[in-house]
Amino acid sequence: MKRDEKTAVIDELAEDLGEAEAIFAVDYKGISVPQAAELRTKLRESDAQFKVVKNRLAKLAAEKAGTEDIDDLLQGPIALTLIKGDPVVVAKTITTFTKEHEVLEYRGGIMDGARLDIETFQAIARLPGRDVLHGQLVGLAASPLTGLVAGMSNLISGLGRQLAQIAEQGLVTDEAPAEEPAAEETSEAPEAEEPDAGSDPEAGAEQASEPDEGSDPSDETETETPKED
Repeated sequence: MKRDEKTAVIDELAEDLGEAEAIFAVDYKGISVPQAAELRTKLRESDAQFKVVKNRLAKLAAEKAGTEDIDDLLQGPIALTLIKGDPVVVAKTITTFTKEHEVLEYRGGIMDGARLDIETFQAIARLPGRDVLHGQLVGLAASPLTGLVAGMSNLISGLGRQLAQIAEQGLVTDEAPAEEPAAEETSEAPEAEEPDAGSDPEAGAEQASEPDEGSDPSDETETETPKED
């Protein structure tokens, strides 16, 4: 490798080391090229890079990035996993890949400026990821509101059952209550008096012309028509 190429590799790795939130060092001895490609693809989905660089160049890049804490890990066939995403998901991915292919061995790492030994790495791999924790937090925050809604629903349904029982016992009917009669007016207008038949000449005449119910028209005296000579 030419000097310019080495310088480019060191600069690129130093930049990646400086941006990484966590760094896992693994022994990649025995891994095949297809397996390495598969692991790179899975780690890329978690916003992480799997880089194999000569240890001497890696130490120069770590010194330039200010991450000299990994210097003692750079011995033998070491690959660096540079993580910008969720370290928990990356730890799970490496652990699962190791079990499936029986390759890779965790050697050490750093996260948030603290060293991670093998026990801590394994504990991190058993934790739920950020997305899972976020979902649990949202569910925990929503649980009081959910309980309130459920309580109100139970209260309303309980009231409905009680009303139904009262209706079955005949204490409540569907008939509307009869309306009370309107209050009578305190002052009523005087009824108009009918005119006296005797005071009205026309009425008296009509009354005089009508036959008495008790008299028989046949009893009336007829006027004889005089005979002609």
